[in-house]
Amino acid sequence: MSKLKSIWRSALALVLCLGAAQAAQAEGRRETETIFTDGLARGGFVLVEAGHAPTIVVDPADAAVVRHAADDLATDIQTVTSQQPTVSSAPVGKTVILVGTLGHSKLIDQIVAAKKVDVSRLAGAWESFVIASVDRPLPGVDKALVVIGSDRRGTAFGVYEVAQAMGVSPWAWWADVTPRRRDALFVGPGVHRFGPPSVRYRGVFVNDEDWGLYPWAAKTFDPERGDIGPKTYRRVFTLLLRLKANTLWPAMHHTTAPFNADPANARLAEEYGIVMGSSHAEAMLRNNVGEWKAAPETFNYATNPEGVKAYWAERAKANAGYESLWTVGMRGIHDTGMVGPKTMPEKVALLDGIIRDQREILGKTVSPDVSKIPQIFVPYKEVLEIYRAGVKVPDDVTIVWPDDNFGYIRQFPSAEEAKRAGGAGVYYHLSYLGYPLAYLWLGTTPPALVQEEMIHAWDKGARNVWIANVGDIKPAEIGASHFLEMAWDIDRWRGKTQRQYLEDWSRRAFGPALAGKTSDLLDAYYRLNFERRPEHLEWQPRAENRHLSSYTPDEVNDRLRAFRKLAAETKATAASVPPPLADAWFELVEFPIRVSAAANMRFFAAERYNELIDNDQAMARSAGGAAVDAQAEITALTDRFNNQVAGGKWRWLMPEEPADSQWRIYRARSIPLPGAGLTADPARFLAVVDGNAPAVSPVVEAEAFAANAGWRLVEGVGRGRGVMLADAPGATLTLAVDVAGSDGRRAQLGVLPIFPDGQAQEIELDVSIDGGAPERVRLARKVGSPAWAEGVLDNLLKAMAGPPLAPGRHTITVVSRTGRVGLDLVRLILPEEVATHENH
Repeated sequence: MSKLKSIWRSALALVLCLGAAQAAQAEGRRETETIFTDGLARGGFVLVEAGHAPTIVVDPADAAVVRHAADDLATDIQTVTSQQPTVSSAPVGKTVILVGTLGHSKLIDQIVAAKKVDVSRLAGAWESFVIASVDRPLPGVDKALVVIGSDRRGTAFGVYEVAQAMGVSPWAWWADVTPRRRDALFVGPGVHRFGPPSVRYRGVFVNDEDWGLYPWAAKTFDPERGDIGPKTYRRVFTLLLRLKANTLWPAMHHTTAPFNADPANARLAEEYGIVMGSSHAEAMLRNNVGEWKAAPETFNYATNPEGVKAYWAERAKANAGYESLWTVGMRGIHDTGMVGPKTMPEKVALLDGIIRDQREILGKTVSPDVSKIPQIFVPYKEVLEIYRAGVKVPDDVTIVWPDDNFGYIRQFPSAEEAKRAGGAGVYYHLSYLGYPLAYLWLGTTPPALVQEEMIHAWDKGARNVWIANVGDIKPAEIGASHFLEMAWDIDRWRGKTQRQYLEDWSRRAFGPALAGKTSDLLDAYYRLNFERRPEHLEWQPRAENRHLSSYTPDEVNDRLRAFRKLAAETKATAASVPPPLADAWFELVEFPIRVSAAANMRFFAAERYNELIDNDQAMARSAGGAAVDAQAEITALTDRFNNQVAGGKWRWLMPEEPADSQWRIYRARSIPLPGAGLTADPARFLAVVDGNAPAVSPVVEAEAFAANAGWRLVEGVGRGRGVMLADAPGATLTLAVDVAGSDGRRAQLGVLPIFPDGQAQEIELDVSIDGGAPERVRLARKVGSPAWAEGVLDNLLKAMAGPPLAPGRHTITVVSRTGRVGLDLVRLILPEEVATHENH
């Protein structure tokens, strides 16, 4: 989503040569700040003035999604100006809005034939469009705003771009972002070009809907159906189009009826131009959880190939006429490993045969030329090891590389893999249910991390498919927007900071007056929660006995103080939010900030209560009071979200975390709160939190380097301003540290748990102290291991290096030996602290 920055005159446009598609897209992006102007400029177009809005003209023969977009534009214009345009199949009046797809609209083709608009870059392009003010486009029409798409989605994207340019957020319905009212709307002169997108298939996975989207749809939005059905999916499809996305993996948990169980869902997706796919566990568009009716043990290709093939063929035949993205391969019924083969060679051989048979099915049912059928292979979890062992993925199948479920992409395509006809893609998590701990409650993955990972993936060749797991959609609004904006235009945020993105997003949502402060609040929110997500406030997951946090009392106070300050500033800012935006502000900013602050207070105050109750009952009871109050605030904020915001529109969507007993092994265990009579006024505890001076921490942030060659700062990730990232082996960073006493402290490196390029399974660093011999430090990156689990919960890998340090100043030099090493900090650790602060 972007806006036009300047108006290009047609004469200037003629002399510009933007040969490559990417260059054309970039130039189009730079034009997009001022589609709309404050007044009517020469050559411009009056969209609304003096109570009049022009007719929107759509050819009845054009795609259904084009008519849907035109109807939405009419509604959007009415929302902004109180003037409701009509949508017609023929021009009415002297000024009109002409919307159509090249080759599918007689009026558009007539304009093109008359050379009224240059569409030379549209012909054959993927999902591209132009927006132009045109004089005398047709007989009897003096002026037209023309939106021309290269294909059906390109046209729809163009229409929604007009809506966004006049201030209608893609989240207007899903997050109640009310646009600013205007009495008049004027379109500037010139031609504005967009596309093709940087990534061909861009979309989301609606997942883990049991606690949010499903109960909301079943009880609030569509109680007649009592499920996620066409009424809900229509809203999802429209959101995707407004975000310039084109692909959906639908909800698939057992609570929800399978997407294809109701043929109306697939028909509606086709009507909206949405490409339907299915997740890594649902080969051939099959929702195994709801559709495999035979005994679970028979979902075994080694013993029941004919039964499984018939099951797949049935879906392929039913959905052959729809635009689909077919997942090939096989796993278990629901996010488990493939059953049957025991050894790795057996797994490789069976998976090769499965893919071969699936393509034979597609060739018989969808198209004889199977290489032209969009297909993906997702080496997720255990499948990555099978792929590495030698699976032969056909050249035209896109390999969609997964992250480790916590935002760190496990493997990037090699140069050879990127050259494959099917190319590469990424499956990325902004929400997750699984080991070691889930994060479904709040959207806390920092845009800075997503940007770093996804731009690197694109640069490595992952340009065909991007899918983000967004859970219930809410509260992943910011993350989904950012992810899909990069997928549409990879260079839009390249080189920009998290803070810059958040300010731009806030300006679009809340206007310029609130943009700066809102982005400051959100930036702090992401930074604080990156250190530990609110859903991850448990240490040593799956432990028999609760393990206390690794924070010292001073560090706890620092953290709580920062959260209290952030929450207070958020509440204060809320008072200045205009009433029409109050609901959106609460949903997108206030609720996540305040509830994450309360979650931290609940956990750490309860932990302090348990630590002190036997020795300092007065302070313990005060801490207990703070914990109980924090829980009450979470309950009150959740009630407000569900029952008061937007008149109860989102009732049942936002649960308290942990939501219920389902999947409890993957949910943080709450510390029991003290009962009635065991708490006191929290003022005493909070006075210590607020009054304790910031801890003098023996930590040196990596960005405070003394010398640097080959490392760059990535702001918004890490404990300080950011992390220092080495893109290639041999990068050298030198830090100066001061040791105050003779207490045996040693240096501990804090490293971002990203994965190196290629198939390397270790991050390697050389560390030397005071010019001494380098020590090789190796950090294993084995997904599922205890060290990996602690690393993703902390967003930090820890490794000791060097001998005990004598008093005085020391230099620590770190040299990357693998590419993509992110150094966050160096901590000076006492001997007795090593066990607490080390990854196990």
